[in-house]
Amino acid sequence: MRQNVKSILIRLTAEEYAHLKATAETAGLKVEPTIRKLIMNVQLRPRPPDEYAALLRELSAIGNNINQIAYWANATKDISNQQIHDAAALVQRAFLLVKDNL
Repeated sequence: MRQNVKSILIRLTAEEYAHLKATAETAGLKVEPTIRKLIMNVQLRPRPPDEYAALLRELSAIGNNINQIAYWANATKDISNQQIHDAAALVQRAFLLVKDNL
């Protein structure tokens, strides 16, 4: 658990506070953790859009489906053109999702 042993008072202009608040919101943090990270010279990055979580779930599902098709094809040594087409369609869908969300 974090032990806070020192506290400081800092006075900011309205413009400085607005900039700090905007930086914190962009990083998806509250103001206090933002200040700590800035003091420790941590490079703050913008928080990824919420769509990224959905994109990752979709890509995971597609990867799982492709692995199942590959396993089945290797086990039976037989795969239909429709199954190849379905796998290619999944890959195309993943490509479009990534392209639309970047």
